[in-house]
Amino acid sequence: MKVAIYGQYYLNSTEPIIKDIFVFFNKNNVEMIIEEHFLDMLYDKKIVQKEYKTFSSHAELDSTFDMMISIGGDGTILRAATLVRNSGIPILGVNAGRLGFLASVPKENIDTFLQYVIDKKYTLSPRTLLSIECTPEHEEITALNFAMNEVTVSRKDTASMITIETYLNNEYINSYWADGLIVSTPTGSTSYSLSCGGPILMPSVNSLVITPIAPHNLNVRPLVIPDDTEIRLKVTGRSEQYLVSLDSRIASIPNESELVIKKTPFKINMVEIHGETFLKTLRNKLLWGEDKRN
Repeated sequence: MKVAIYGQYYLNSTEPIIKDIFVFFNKNNVEMIIEEHFLDMLYDKKIVQKEYKTFSSHAELDSTFDMMISIGGDGTILRAATLVRNSGIPILGVNAGRLGFLASVPKENIDTFLQYVIDKKYTLSPRTLLSIECTPEHEEITALNFAMNEVTVSRKDTASMITIETYLNNEYINSYWADGLIVSTPTGSTSYSLSCGGPILMPSVNSLVITPIAPHNLNVRPLVIPDDTEIRLKVTGRSEQYLVSLDSRIASIPNESELVIKKTPFKINMVEIHGETFLKTLRNKLLWGEDKRN
């Protein structure tokens, strides 16, 4: 078995988890290829001493890899997705911090979960991604133009709201007068969109969510649309630029630029271990069923 190991940064609380993963995989003769910067941090902290092969870009990840192990939180997984891209390599998120919706494997009894991986006792949960095109073309967006959670447009350098003229499959729907607008995948429906009043979607639902951020008109509500819809946005405002974010990556875009958002032709496969389901994570994260009055 051959796995890629990725971690975004190192915290003291992560040390036991990293050691457990490395000891287990070495004991079971699993070939580990470590992300270059993450391995440098482990060497600096003297967490590992053995030499390992490394990778530094998506071009080095191919079909010979059985899985990518992401050690961290949900943000780490979002960055891992930018490395995996359309390779089809499944991602397993090991939660090294607070409970996350994506990094669902807990740090307790990690050997048990890793044994499931070796025995291939897991399922894959394909996750929809969003792509974005900007007219006129913008270098920061063209370089890495997809998001796993959401694409967001928002105001910049001003307290004034922006106007987001919105079309679905070339049919005008609304001009949102708001602080911004979120276009979310089912995976991202538990993230920024949820905090702005959007609904929660199951990962397998073939839908997207359009959620306004602090709209001026209170009758403007989140909207669930089919995921094969092409969304076209034209933003105007008092500032010369507005912000576009793809998950955690942000670019400044000139006013009057036109954005086209649609589903990518490929998906990211998330590894789901038996017993660690999306519904269980929802119950734990949102404390559903904890009210003793029910």
